[in-house]
Amino acid sequence: MTYISEKILLELEQKIDDKDFKLNSLLEITNSINSSKPLSEVLTIYHFILKEQLGLKKFILFNKEEDWKILLKVGIKGSIKELDIENDILKFKEITVIESSYKMYLNEFDVIVPVLHNGKCLAYLILGGLQEMKATEGSPLANLNFIQTLTNLIVVALENKRLFQENLKQEVVKKELEVASEMQKLLFPNNLPHTNKLDISAKYLPHNKVSGDYYDYIQINEDEFIICIADVSGKGISAAMLMANFQATLRTVFKYQRFDLEFLINELNKKVYKNANGEKFITFFIGQYHTKKRTLKYVNAGHNWPILINKKEQRFLNKGTIGLGMLPELPFLESEEIDISPNTTLLLYTDGVVELESENEEQFETDRLIKVVKNFYPLSMEDLNEIIFKKLDEWRGSKNYVDDTAILSCRIF
Repeated sequence: MTYISEKILLELEQKIDDKDFKLNSLLEITNSINSSKPLSEVLTIYHFILKEQLGLKKFILFNKEEDWKILLKVGIKGSIKELDIENDILKFKEITVIESSYKMYLNEFDVIVPVLHNGKCLAYLILGGLQEMKATEGSPLANLNFIQTLTNLIVVALENKRLFQENLKQEVVKKELEVASEMQKLLFPNNLPHTNKLDISAKYLPHNKVSGDYYDYIQINEDEFIICIADVSGKGISAAMLMANFQATLRTVFKYQRFDLEFLINELNKKVYKNANGEKFITFFIGQYHTKKRTLKYVNAGHNWPILINKKEQRFLNKGTIGLGMLPELPFLESEEIDISPNTTLLLYTDGVVELESENEEQFETDRLIKVVKNFYPLSMEDLNEIIFKKLDEWRGSKNYVDDTAILSCRIF
């Protein structure tokens, strides 16, 4: 019969107890995380294990969010200003004993325990006060790997929670963008006229799901119609919402009331300035055409100059005012009424057309746009727009469109 000494039994019991302690600690932390307990409760358990059960009296836990933040601080008085994680600590990728450092404040600590996830440092646990403790089997020095594992559980859980919240926000934004995109499609007219008197066609390429470009055709009565184009400064949902409100206001005015263009522009300016709080503005061109009189009255509020083209000549429509919403009151306002000769083309566009850059960073500009229109003048407006966008694609080469791009072409026979 073999007898086991009392000393060996004690050592075995200690190892079993130590193993049970580690397992129970990991389970307790894991359960608290899985049950979605508040961070403060998880850190309280973590603090108890480190301080009360492992005997650690001095430590700091840094966690990386947007910046490095202290999650837990024990045995240290005052603020931690001298410790610069980015410059002093980030180089440590493994558990490191601090023997001597040129940073005096770092010499007050003994061990750096990094927490990495997917090759990225998420946290650092910096331990102090260990030199006085004997490096026995149960001492903190012998349990550094366990401490690292325990810390890793908490930090990775925090990171996963942060990523989940980010993804959740992104999903919300994605849904908002989808709704805004569907809503924005309603801004554009479904049916544009193609008759023996008038041919209107439009083509629109948004840079993102939502944008601030807008064009419209509004039949006022049997003899008059409105064509317009607009571009809001800025991008995203706020720009799209401002433009949606602008379009609704414009259509409401023409549905229920009759205003001259000067009055309309002043009212629209007040509305945009109020809704945007002076932070955004809208460039806008509006033309009112009378089919019997063959006259076009227009106002250009800071928009790219539309081009009136016939076979022999062209002119820009540049009379008007500044962008709407720039100031609470427009400092000046000028309209112009012109006669339209038969077989004239009116081309409205946003700055995404003429400011499109080639691979050599040269802009497309209006001269090239006019040349394309003249070279393909006999085409229908739909075919002309397709040709213009084909030329834009050739011009940009491998570069992407960097802005919303819209064209409204109108042929008056």
